[in-house]
Amino acid sequence: MDTARTVETVFRMESPRVIAGVARVVRDVGIAEELAQDALVAALEQWPRDGVPDNPGAWLMATARNRAVDLIRRRETYARKLAEIGRDQPVVAAPPEEPADPDDIDDDLLRLVFTACHPVLSAEARTALTLRLLGGLTTAEIARAFLVPESTVAQRIVRAKRALATGNVAFEVPHGPDREARLGSVLDVIYLIFNEGYAATAGDDWLRPALCEDALRLARVLSALMPREPEVHGLTALLELQSSRAAARTGPDGEPVLLEDQDRARWNRMLIARGVTALTRADAVAAGAPGPYVLQAAIAACHTHAYRYEETDWPRIAALYALLAARAPSPVVELNRAVAVSMAEGPAAALPLADALTGVPALRDYHLLPSVRGDLLARLGRTEEARAEFRRAASLTRNARERELLLRRAARAGA
Repeated sequence: MDTARTVETVFRMESPRVIAGVARVVRDVGIAEELAQDALVAALEQWPRDGVPDNPGAWLMATARNRAVDLIRRRETYARKLAEIGRDQPVVAAPPEEPADPDDIDDDLLRLVFTACHPVLSAEARTALTLRLLGGLTTAEIARAFLVPESTVAQRIVRAKRALATGNVAFEVPHGPDREARLGSVLDVIYLIFNEGYAATAGDDWLRPALCEDALRLARVLSALMPREPEVHGLTALLELQSSRAAARTGPDGEPVLLEDQDRARWNRMLIARGVTALTRADAVAAGAPGPYVLQAAIAACHTHAYRYEETDWPRIAALYALLAARAPSPVVELNRAVAVSMAEGPAAALPLADALTGVPALRDYHLLPSVRGDLLARLGRTEEARAEFRRAASLTRNARERELLLRRAARAGA
């Protein structure tokens, strides 16, 4: 590998820690990213001439931090000159020291996670900024992953940095109740990234493995940084278990393969073992009722424990979905519960649950609702209605692969 490629590879791996370490000094993630980029430029200039250092990550960190210190010194010099020019200039107070907390997690990377997922930002901005700062993705890569113009992603990132700066958002891990409230936002962003890779909203490909890998890596980092948070382990377990099925979810030409038709010999047993271990850790540190991600991981574990589709413990899955609906109620959870009930008790028991969701505004254009109804109607022998539902589902999805699958199911229902 030539030196330039080595620099780029090292920077992609180390940039989150470099940005996090510098942000603690300058208290601004936008400036921290610029200083990290300056360190990258310095590496591209010096490493081909002087050779790659023994610890390239430490070299990048030291270079970026030195530039941060120089920046602060220039600011202080400028402030002193202002004071000399006009003694009546307002005095800028030094930032207050962070309160000491025995439960505080002193890790720059974790601070960066919570800052990038701050509630002052929109969900789209959090996702873009997290992938940029923590995933190491370029603006073009993020735009390609979510099928939006590069300029849109660039604007989201710029606005996010500006919002954090103008909002005086502290570069910290929140304490006490605030931490639990903010942690949910962090986990939701990581899960959103994974889901976009696991079942793409739009485009020609059903899977985008790179996004799944980025989300799983972020979840693993977070579980190492926050070992006492059961929901962190629950999310990690869920992503490990879902990722284990990736190779079997598409056919030779990239077409989707439904769960019941998947070759379970292709499921990744190492990822399954990692997922079960993470779920065990979640149970070990849980103090009360399981949270939403722990429950979803338990549902995923039920599928991976079955070596054949017919051996799936659907009554347990239905019971877990009932708990999930009580813990984190949502129309999508109810739809999934209807599917589980149909497998545990039959389609006649589940159809009323699905029908009750047809008037929910949030699911009006959600293609999986008519898809589920089409499946239930087909199993009940109501083929004309099933075919209409599958066609409606195909008209709603923006993913080409999924549209083809739904149209095939409509044709089979008609037959």
